[in-house]
Amino acid sequence: MMRWFIARPTVRTHIRIVSSGLVVLTLAAAVLAGGTASAQKSLQEQAASLFKPIPEEPPQMESNPLTPEKVELGRMLYFDPRLSASQLISCQTCHNVGLAGADLQETSIGHGWQRGPRNAPTTYNSVFNVAQFWDGRAKDLAEQAKGPVQAAVEMNNTPERVVETLKSMPEYVERFGRAFPDQEDPVNFESMAMAIEAFEATLLTPGAPFDEYLQGDESALTETQKEGLQLFMDNGCASCHYGVNLGGMGYYPFGVVEAPGEDVRPADDPGRFEVTNTASDKYVFKSPTLRNVAITQPFFHSGKVWKLQDAVQIMGSSQLGYELDSTEAASITEFLESLTGNQPEIVHPVLPPSTEETPRPIAHVEGQADDSGKELLIDPPNHN
Repeated sequence: MMRWFIARPTVRTHIRIVSSGLVVLTLAAAVLAGGTASAQKSLQEQAASLFKPIPEEPPQMESNPLTPEKVELGRMLYFDPRLSASQLISCQTCHNVGLAGADLQETSIGHGWQRGPRNAPTTYNSVFNVAQFWDGRAKDLAEQAKGPVQAAVEMNNTPERVVETLKSMPEYVERFGRAFPDQEDPVNFESMAMAIEAFEATLLTPGAPFDEYLQGDESALTETQKEGLQLFMDNGCASCHYGVNLGGMGYYPFGVVEAPGEDVRPADDPGRFEVTNTASDKYVFKSPTLRNVAITQPFFHSGKVWKLQDAVQIMGSSQLGYELDSTEAASITEFLESLTGNQPEIVHPVLPPSTEETPRPIAHVEGQADDSGKELLIDPPNHN
């Protein structure tokens, strides 16, 4: 699977990762004397060298082989709010499978009606990302699944309480046993995360018009979308947004040429720097996937931009140092609309009933509090 991402673009503005968090901007002539190899290729051939279609079937993960039992268990856990301390919040809350795996919020609402610090990335096609979260702090979807469960601002729970909750329901105990038959005690926090990872690996959106174009159907894109694709490649967008996901494969500073305003890039969020503590990683973020971007607004890690064309123009000036005119930005935007794939039809599962042994909802977990040290409340604040 990873060899899909070896090809890198050579374009007018090329961004190249040379070390962890270090990005060098180099400018090269758009047209060389006598033409270039890319100019001799058709638009479709150029695109096929940089991008790959979403496959119909999920990839097999060596560390977590997919089985029907594991995927079904993961689906149930994804929807189960009892993984949270309040028993109000599930994975589905912030990654709604009816809304392209996102929640259409600037930042998500979590435990005690708190707002999270960053926009919730889509879970769709996330199995193809090189790492998870905006700062890449989780190496895979299983590691990612453990984070929100324990985050005070999100689900505010503990591994011990999650396991106690799951073991209190006989149906879950039985399903964990079938999903992880080689484990002596399969109901554990790691298995929970692996089951969720298995389900999320199936959340694919193949069949986008752009995928059909990559597979040889010239008529799948409109002429304007083809113009937008050409601009996308020629202006360097594909330097960060390439591969099967058109993104998700590397880390780049938000503001290579010019930092966007603090309304878009808040000064108090240094990005990957919080993971690596490396100065060059300040305001560096994982490039997001552009798959389904037209229906997963708002945009950027701050969630402050709601119009896709506005986001395109911000990227032109901040990342490429190029002011796209309205016609160019509109063409690129229309191309991005061709990345909307077939949305999976996910049925909400009937969850195992709680028992007398199931822990009850609580306002906070002992020892956990928000950043100010206050206990976290379930009840929303009274704004009347």
